[in-house]
Amino acid sequence: MSSNAPSSWEDYARAVGIELQRRRIAADLTQEKLAHKAGITRNHYQQLERGFWKAGTPANPSLKHLARLAQALQIEVDVLLPSVAEIEWPAD
Repeated sequence: MSSNAPSSWEDYARAVGIELQRRRIAADLTQEKLAHKAGITRNHYQQLERGFWKAGTPANPSLKHLARLAQALQIEVDVLLPSVAEIEWPAD
């Protein structure tokens, strides 16, 4: 397993946000332009890129939003998603 793989949901949400930011910058898009292209608000996009909705609450984007962002970035959705192999889920 990769030592860079996220080990918690919080780490996973942050890793998705980092990849979104990396791809957005590579596409030479502002947060506002990418959000507009994906049909979401800039504030919503910023929360996804940060990996948190509010302090202590990890982002949990819908599959629809991830698909729209990937489409706007002209990539496949799986490019945005890190491995889940090492995530430890809390007991329900």
